[in-house]
Amino acid sequence: MVMLEVKDFGKRFTSHHLNTTRKAVEGISFSLEQGGFIGIVGKSGSGKSTILKSIYRTYLPDEGEIWFDSERFGRIDLLKAEERQVIWLRKHEIGYVSQFLNVMPRTTARELVEQALLGMGESHEAATIKAEQSLRHFDLDERLWDTFPNTFSGGEKLRLNIAIATVKKPRLLLLDEPTASLDYQSKLKVREVIEKLKADGTTLVGIFHDLEFMEGLCDCVYDMNEKALRGMPEVQR
Repeated sequence: MVMLEVKDFGKRFTSHHLNTTRKAVEGISFSLEQGGFIGIVGKSGSGKSTILKSIYRTYLPDEGEIWFDSERFGRIDLLKAEERQVIWLRKHEIGYVSQFLNVMPRTTARELVEQALLGMGESHEAATIKAEQSLRHFDLDERLWDTFPNTFSGGEKLRLNIAIATVKKPRLLLLDEPTASLDYQSKLKVREVIEKLKADGTTLVGIFHDLEFMEGLCDCVYDMNEKALRGMPEVQR
């Protein structure tokens, strides 16, 4: 079953003060079966993150179609989805992990993970238990659980971000450089969760510069330079 299909996708950005428009990406097409994992590779500035943000509807694309097989709405073009549908999908079916953490002020790390679960209808008791399990798995110091993330280091913020996104076990998970500032042991924790999610049927799209991390995880890669799918490149050891 095809979970995600991107067809002739394109996105432009306009600089109003310069009165110019530039094309960030164009002619992007690929599809992904349920439980599959595609890695997007390409040079910096090639539009990799633009694709992920458009699937998540942070950006509204200018061209093409992005079809998603939703459990609630059926096959839906995310470009044409209503705002209420996008909000529901983000809460229940589509997760997003970026290098940066954007959170509500004066909300603790524990509360952020709990809120992700409460939004899906979990009880407070179950949300608390699962939130603690997730924070513990990603080695976030227990002394930080009830503090505000604006005081966290870059690596701590990223681990919290991953915990928030993966604790919901989304149907589709978008990963934008999720291991960028993590040490080796933390990367292994992320890999472990991704492997489990993939085994349970979660579909994944990820951007990584670490090809060794991708090896054995991604089923194939989409090359932004060639605008084509290909097999995983061999890692030089």
